[in-house]
Amino acid sequence: MMNFGLRIASPACLLALFMISACRPEPMPRPKGYFRIELPQKNYLPMSSECPFTMEVPTYSRIELDKSRSGSDTCRFNIFFPAFRARIHCTYLPIRGNDDDLVRDAYTFAAKHEMKASAIRRTLVEDSGRDVFGVIYDIEGDAASQVQFFVMDSTRHFLRGALYFNNRPNPDSIAPVLAFIREDIAHMTRTVRWGD
Repeated sequence: MMNFGLRIASPACLLALFMISACRPEPMPRPKGYFRIELPQKNYLPMSSECPFTMEVPTYSRIELDKSRSGSDTCRFNIFFPAFRARIHCTYLPIRGNDDDLVRDAYTFAAKHEMKASAIRRTLVEDSGRDVFGVIYDIEGDAASQVQFFVMDSTRHFLRGALYFNNRPNPDSIAPVLAFIREDIAHMTRTVRWGD
C-alpha cells in the first residue's frame, strides 16, 4: 500500500478546531444611520422671471413658475433643489395698503408649525439701502417646514417663502441639508432687488 503523506486528524483535534472557529461574538444589529450627503459648491446666479424683483438663486436649484396660480400682479414659483428633494414655495404679492395683513399672514403660516416645533427663532432682515425688510423663521423640531421667510419694502412689494422637503420630517437626517439651504435663503434675502 502506498502512503501519500495524508493523515486523518484525530476527532479531538477536529472538535478543538470546530470550537475555536465557532467562538465569535453574538451578531448585533447596527444602529440606524444616514447616507453621507455630498453638498455642492456654493454658487449663485440672478433669477430670471417675470416677477417684479430680482435675487440671486443657487446654481444647483431650478425655478418652477406656477402660472396656474399667478395673476396679473402676483407671482408664484418654487425654487426646486433636485439633489435634496426640497422646494422653497414662494409667493410675490403687491402691497395695496394691506402690508399689516401680509405680515400677519406670514407670521400665522410660521406659527401653524408650533405644535410640532420645539422652538421658532426669528432673524430680522433689514437693509434700508435696498429697501428690504423682513424676517426669517427657523422652525426647530419635527415641523413640516423648517424655514420660512418674508421680505418687503413696506409700500409696494412683498415676497414670502417656505422650505419643504419631500420626505417625512426628521431633524437628524436633514440637518446638514437644512443648514446648507438655510444659508441659501439668507443669501437670497440679502440679494433681493425690487423692480419698478
